[in-house]
Formats: sequence, structure tokens, C-alpha cells
Amino acid sequence: VLGEHLRICPQGYTCCTSEMEENFANKSRSEFEAMMKEAGRAVQATLTAQHRSFDSYFQDLLNKSEKALYDAFPSMYGELYTQNMKVFKDLYSELRRYYRGSNINLEEALNEFWTRLLERLFKLLNPQYHITDEYLDCMVKHAEQHKPFGEVPRDLKVKATRAFIAARSYAQGFLVGSDVVKKVSQVSLSHECTRAIMKLMYCPHCRGMSSVKPCNNYCLNVVKGCLANQADLNTEWKYLMDSLIVVADRIDGPYNVDTVIGTIHMRIAEAISNLQENRDSLTAKVFQGCGNPKISTKGSSSEEKKRRGKVTLEAKSSAQALEMLVLDAKGNLTALKTYWITLPGSLCSKKVMASSAADDKCWNGMTKGSYLPEVMGDGLANQINNPEVEVDITKPDMTIRQQIMQLKIMTNRLGNANIGNDVDFQDASDDMSGSGSGDSCPDDVCGKRLSKSPSTRQPETHAIPKQSGHGINGASSRSLPSAFLLLLSVAFIAAQHLWR
Repeated sequence: VLGEHLRICPQGYTCCTSEMEENFANKSRSEFEAMMKEAGRAVQATLTAQHRSFDSYFQDLLNKSEKALYDAFPSMYGELYTQNMKVFKDLYSELRRYYRGSNINLEEALNEFWTRLLERLFKLLNPQYHITDEYLDCMVKHAEQHKPFGEVPRDLKVKATRAFIAARSYAQGFLVGSDVVKKVSQVSLSHECTRAIMKLMYCPHCRGMSSVKPCNNYCLNVVKGCLANQADLNTEWKYLMDSLIVVADRIDGPYNVDTVIGTIHMRIAEAISNLQENRDSLTAKVFQGCGNPKISTKGSSSEEKKRRGKVTLEAKSSAQALEMLVLDAKGNLTALKTYWITLPGSLCSKKVMASSAADDKCWNGMTKGSYLPEVMGDGLANQINNPEVEVDITKPDMTIRQQIMQLKIMTNRLGNANIGNDVDFQDASDDMSGSGSGDSCPDDVCGKRLSKSPSTRQPETHAIPKQSGHGINGASSRSLPSAFLLLLSVAFIAAQHLWR
């Protein structure tokens, strides 16, 4: 057959009918989209596995600390503990909620814990007095200036906040990365791309050359044209991977979660011991400032008196496990840095099974021979002269632009975590406790507004690269109309130049 009916494959003698050509076009489209999803699933699996490993490790640290407190405190403190169990339970509950992404001010939560504990313990240490709520308010004001728990509250606040900020940003970074890959992998091919993929993969069949493989450079031009928008993720994706690596070093370094989180119960015990040792002078100062409370008719309890003495609790270190976790994560993150720009080469060599570039017996889109055009660069702007795929470089894919914005937002959070700064997180308590399937960072979490503090921009001494995402409002990729997001991107780029 002369092949004048062919609309995609080169015209000339052919064994394909119009219907066969259409079937091949549909087949090539579904196969290529499946290749994209399969490649994406492998990256998602890596990121969610890293999240699961760290999340499990971190939750285990908290659980062990809480269990150690529950196991040891009753025998050491008796009523002092059993009557105040809820105070301790509430603290660990707040710490978990914060880690999972709830919009909790961690410093305030810790301050509230020490205040409530001081109120309860002051009453227990002075059972012979009738102490009203009003008196307790006065007591707290007078007692705090005398540091009733010693330096423990201040020291724990500094160390725990940095460790928790780093841990939750780190854990969420993996989920955001996985979610971006998932959404981008579902972007469907354009009509022009479908034609180019069909011509690459199935037109040789119509010419009776089913055993001839596509030329490698030909395949690269087709795939780079089809995945031009995806390649534009590269810069922000690399920033995210680099930022996760830097925060991983913080977690196993100056903000060491093993040392800080695994010893919370020990610090609480140390604080209570400090209070017990200073009880007489503290009580005297409170009575001096607030007056003597009324004597209680209930009489004093001897229970607490039996429970005095220095407390020693141990923490079982899992520093080696943390070191291995971080090492494994850094290896995987480094390997994933160039995913979006190496994807075309990977698909051509592993999936399309293209011939080597030097082969002159490969399918070049027209016949069996060598492929002469040069290989295009990466990204949308470089496709203006792509000989194989017609790409409109003035119309970026909005789904992918939204995901680039999500990467910027998450990288900004990690940059803040790296220098110990907190940022706003929407309540995501149900999301971060999931199985890490890649769905666990919904748009209302990932798109939460960034911190606008002047300390957001990192100094040059930090290893995290300078990002362009400071001080912008994150956008929900579900709720924002495409036109608005485009305007947001334009405004964002303009703002960049102003800030410079």
C-alpha cells in the first residue's frame, strides 16, 4: 500500500491501515504514560520508605521516653506522680501533635506544662495549706523568677524546639516530594506528543522494520519535548533534596533528636529534683510575696516525704540507628537529585530500548539510518527548535507550575528548620500519621503560608542553596484557578528581582 492514508507515520509503502495507525497511537500513548508512572512510583517508594523509617524511629523515641516516665515515676514519686499523670500525658500528646503538623506553638506548650506542673507540685509539697486558684496565680508569678526547676525548662525549650522543628520539617519533606512526583507523573501527554511517541515507537512496524530500534538521540529529542515541563522541576527539586540532606545532618548533629527527644523524661525528673531541693526557700519567697495561705483542715500527707531524694533515670541511646538512617537517606536523596533531567535518557535506554547514538542502522523517524539533528537541552525554553515535537513554550503546564511552587514552599520550611526557626503549619494531625503513601501532604498543608520573619533568608554560610521562595503565600493546588496561579508566579518572579 502506498500509505497516502497515513497521518502520523511517513508516507510511502506501508503495511498499516488508518485504523492500525490509530490503534498504534493509542497504544504508544498508554505505554508511555505507564512508563512515566512506573518511573515515578519508584521515586515515590524511595521517599515514602525514608519517611516511614524516620517517622517510626522518631515516634519510637517519644514512646520510649513516655514509657520510661510512666514506669519509673510512680515508685519514685508516689502521689506526686499519680495525681498529676494527666499533666505528663498532655505534654507528650502535645509533642506528638506538633510533630504531626498541628499548628501548635511548641514554646507555649512547654511553658504551659511547667506552669501546670509547678502549680500541682506546690500544692502537693505544701499539703498542710489550703491553696486556692487565685493563690496559685500569685505563686506562679513569684516563683518563676526564682527558677523553681533550675535551668531545665529553658534548656529543654531551646533544644526540644530545634529538634522538633527539624524533625517535623524533615519528615514532611519526604511526603511533599513523593506527592509532587505522584501529581506530575499523572500529567497527560499533549496531542503533538502522542503523535511523536507513536512515530518513535510504532512507525517502524508500519514500514516492516519492527526489529529496528529507534536512534538514541532521536528518542531523546522526542522524550525531552514531551517532558519539557517536567524537566523544569529540576532546579527546585534539587533544592529540596539538598535541603533535606542539610537538615538530616542537623538531626544527627547539633539538633540531635536521639539525645534530646530520648531524654525528655530524664530532664523532667531532674527538674522535679531541683524543685524538691529548693522547696523550703521557694515556699518562703512565695509566702513573702503572696502572704501565708490558710491552714488546711485535711492535715498533711506523709506520702510525699517518703519519696524524696535524687532521681537517676537512664536513656537507652539509639544514636547508631539514627546515624544509619541519616546515612541511608542522604545516599537516596543524592541519587534522586537529577531525576527530572535524567528521566528522558533513562526512559530511552531502559524502556524504549533505543540504539546507541553512533548506530547508523537505527530508526530515525523516516527510515533506517543515522539521526543527524542535535539533541535539545532540558526544559520548556530549550524546546523552541525541537525537530520532533511541536512544543508551545509560551504555555507552561499549570499542574507542574503548582508543584514547583509546592517544592519552593517546602524548601523554605527546611531552610527555616536548618537555622532553628519555626514556620506556620496547618493542622495536619491526620495526614502525617498516615502510612506514607505519598498522599499524606494535602494541598492545605503544603500550601500553608510561609513565615515572613526577616530571618527567613539564610546567610551564605549555610549549605542550603538560596531559594527564590521567601515570603510568598503558598497556594493550594486544588483551590487556585490556573489563571490566578500564573499571576502569582509572575508576581513572584517580579518580587525576586525587587528583593535582589
